Amino acid sequence: MKILVTGATGYLGSHLVRHLVDCGHEVLVFTRPSSKLDRIADILPSLSQYVIQGTDLSAPFQDQGKVDAVVHTATCYGRAGESATEIFEANTAFPLRLLETAACFQTDAFLNADTFFNTDTITYDYLSKYALSKNNFLKWGKLFADENKIRFINVRIEHIYGPGDSPAKFTTQIVRNCLANVPEIKLTPGEQKRDFIYISDVLEAYEILLEKAGGCQDFFQQYDLGCGRDISIREFVETVHRQSGSTSHLNFGGLPYRKNEIMSSVADLERMRALGWMCQTSLSEGIDEMIRHEKKLQGEAVNGWLE
Repeated sequence: MKILVTGATGYLGSHLVRHLVDCGHEVLVFTRPSSKLDRIADILPSLSQYVIQGTDLSAPFQDQGKVDAVVHTATCYGRAGESATEIFEANTAFPLRLLETAACFQTDAFLNADTFFNTDTITYDYLSKYALSKNNFLKWGKLFADENKIRFINVRIEHIYGPGDSPAKFTTQIVRNCLANVPEIKLTPGEQKRDFIYISDVLEAYEILLEKAGGCQDFFQQYDLGCGRDISIREFVETVHRQSGSTSHLNFGGLPYRKNEIMSSVADLERMRALGWMCQTSLSEGIDEMIRHEKKLQGEAVNGWLE
C-alpha cells in the first residue's frame, strides 16, 4: 500500500513509519522545516519526505499517484504554551485541509489518531483547548464520511507507553526516577485507572486497520485501542519500582489529583477483536522493555563520558 503519515517525527508516528516500511509498504511523510528528524534519520532514504510549505498539501498526491491511505498522528497538546489559534491550526485546520485534499484525490481511507481524552465532557482544564480542537476535527471527519467522500476511521487510543518516549511523559519519568533511585517520588494517591497499551501492540493494530477497515463498506468507523484492562496508576508505579529494584520512596498522596481527574478509562475492544487483533504485551513485559532501554541509554552515556 501507499500510505501518507503525518506526525512521523513523533513517538507514535516514528514507530509507525518504521513498522510500515518493514512491512513492505510505500511510505510518504509530511514534515515541517523545524521538525527534528532524529527518530527517523536512519530510515529517511526509505521514505518519500514532503516538507510542508504554506497550506497546499497536494504535492504527494500529485507526485505519487493514488495514495491508498492517510494516517494522521500529528497533534498539539498545548503544553509548550501554544495559543488557542496554534492549537486549532494543528488539530483542526491542518488535518481538515489534508482530509479534503485526500478526498479530492480519491484516497480510500483516512485514519485519525484520537485520544481517550476526546469525550463528550471536556475534563482537564489544561487540555480543554486540545480536546475541543480534536473533537471539532472528528465532527468534520464524520461529515465527510456521511457524504461518502472518504472512509474516516477514528482510532481512539488509550495510554501508549514504551521505550524511547518523551522524557516529559509520566511513564518515562517514573522509570527514570526509579532507576535513578531518587530519594522520594511524590505521586497522587494513584487510584486513577488507565488502559496502558504497549507501542508494538498499537503498531500491529494499525496494520490490521489498514488491511481490513480501509476496505469496509462503512464510511465512518470508530475503534477503541488499548489492552482492555484498567490498571491503576499505583499498580503501574509499583510494578516499575519492583522490577527496577528501586530504593526510591513512593509517596502516594504527596500530590493532589488534578481538577476533574479522569478516574477510569478502559478501551472497549469488541470491534478490534472482530478484526482479529489482540493485545500481546503484558504490563510486566512492557515495563521490562522500558527498563532495559533506559539502562542501555545510561550505559551508552557512561561509555561516552569515559571516552
